[in-house]
Amino acid sequence: MKIDIQWQGKMEFKTDTPSGHHITTDASSEVGGENLGPRPTEMLLSAVGTCSGIDIVDILTKMRLEVQSFSMEVSGERATEFPKKFTDVHMHYRLMGDLPVEKVRRAVQLSVEKYCTVSNSLSARITASFEVNGEHFNT
Repeated sequence: MKIDIQWQGKMEFKTDTPSGHHITTDASSEVGGENLGPRPTEMLLSAVGTCSGIDIVDILTKMRLEVQSFSMEVSGERATEFPKKFTDVHMHYRLMGDLPVEKVRRAVQLSVEKYCTVSNSLSARITASFEVNGEHFNT
């Protein structure tokens, strides 16, 4: 995979992806940016969450289960010293539908532990929890 990135001035960068999409990233004004796009760290957490979300929907679909709605919250803790990498990432999934808890648990575990390329590319500790129809569970 190859990504093309072009500096646009100040702290703004434009990315052209192989799938034909364009992403603008920027920094805050405090560090010389103009807030024209998300920060790279925000994109990283978004990538972890959406990668895992795609896995979970795919796994549940293959189990012949129908997800009515799905949202998630991804939070990350960063080191205080440079490079201030993410040390811990927690993904909390909220699913609605006629979904057996054990099957959702299995889908979450498979995504986090095996299939999600993004989370498995990080050195951070990855944890997960989930809700099915408003009831909270841990993996």
